[in-house]
Amino acid sequence: MPTPEELKEEERKLRQLRLVINLTMSTISQTTLSLEEASQMVVATRELALRLFPGKELAFDLIYQPRFRRLLAERFRLH
Repeated sequence: MPTPEELKEEERKLRQLRLVINLTMSTISQTTLSLEEASQMVVATRELALRLFPGKELAFDLIYQPRFRRLLAERFRLH
């Protein structure tokens, strides 16, 4: 069972990840980035997520990757 300190650290990491994901999505949707630049931001966000939560590639790919794909498709009219 995790200690209170471990739970606090996990929550801190989750808040950081949520903040970065929200900022990345806002930046992609509200600025004049190219598709390549936006894609690089998504890759950098995934790399951060995996540094914060090693071994959780599948979780990121199932939860966040579809959101980024939809945003990129909508923003750059990739339908």
